Amino acid sequence: MAEKRDYYEVLGLQKGASADEIKKAYRKLAKENHPDLHPGDKAAEERFKEINEAYEILSDDDKRAKYDQFGHAAFDPSQGYGQGGFGFGDFGGFGDFGGFGDIFGDLFGFGGASSRSRSNPNAPRKGDNIRVSVNISFEEAAFGCKKDVTVGRVVQCPDCKGNGCAPGTTPEVCPDCKGTGTVVTSTRTPFGMAQTRGACQKCRGTGKIIHQPCKTCRGMGSIRKQHKVNVTIPAGIDDGQAVSLRGQGNAGINGGENGDLLVSIIMRPHARFEREGTNIYLDQDITFAQAALGSEITVPTLDGDVKLTIPDGTQTGTTFRIRGKGVPYLRSTGRGDQFVTVRVDVPKNLTRAQKEALRDYAEAMGETDVSQSGGIFGKRKK
Repeated sequence: MAEKRDYYEVLGLQKGASADEIKKAYRKLAKENHPDLHPGDKAAEERFKEINEAYEILSDDDKRAKYDQFGHAAFDPSQGYGQGGFGFGDFGGFGDFGGFGDIFGDLFGFGGASSRSRSNPNAPRKGDNIRVSVNISFEEAAFGCKKDVTVGRVVQCPDCKGNGCAPGTTPEVCPDCKGTGTVVTSTRTPFGMAQTRGACQKCRGTGKIIHQPCKTCRGMGSIRKQHKVNVTIPAGIDDGQAVSLRGQGNAGINGGENGDLLVSIIMRPHARFEREGTNIYLDQDITFAQAALGSEITVPTLDGDVKLTIPDGTQTGTTFRIRGKGVPYLRSTGRGDQFVTVRVDVPKNLTRAQKEALRDYAEAMGETDVSQSGGIFGKRKK
């Protein structure tokens, strides 16, 4: 298997690139290598996939931080750096640092009962949120779609029901901390006796001791499982926005509610359209005759081809508005507009007869400086 290229190299960026630079580089490269512009070109298709993969990692702050530290190994499950590999939430009992907040409360006289309440290892705690990314097309973002995403979730162990003990056994209340997860240590100082509160070493701050750990979860009370979740992506969503699925994150601790699943959207660039908010922009070539004499041309929209009237004497760079052909408003009614900018296409490789016809036109317009050799309009006579 070929070694993966550095994601920054794929996008042509330096490691310290800003989020805006990453987005601009992605859009430029994705459009240049879009499969619609290179039908049947497998190399372009692979480059397009590589560009999307790089952007998916570098556009997410959490994933980018892991990548900057561990490289591609950060997302290789066999390396142990992957999703949840270094998630401190998986190490039960240390989520609030074993009651270190109480140390400052005891030493400096603040925090009080509220700090001790927060450090209770047996209090219900909400599960961690999970963040994933999903790639969708330009049209799927505009009109909405449904996508299946596979996520690794922490769920309650089905065998021990979350207590970490083998079936038929129960945990023992820690005799040192009496189930609080913290112990008070007295130290003699030049100013007298000082008391500090810290994590109980015997139970590691959990307040309980498991003598016979559950074989399924190894005493953790939870396991990681792969789940397929069907995500409804609303019409009008834009690149970089997210869909939140309440309760689809990691399981809570001690009966706490589940975390949420946050699905970040990566919108693939379109081969011809550009999007700003709910408006769509399109560059359309027209001939000199169409611009000069006026014409009715066909232009693509998200809803299919429509007719657009070009008035006579239209100049290159003129922009026309087609109302209601943009992107639907997110979670609302109505749509944006489509703007079509026409560019007069100057013909190349004219035949002798075509050149003569243009010279006749130039003379009819009073242009006496048209060269008889060279380009269409040639050089001005001195």
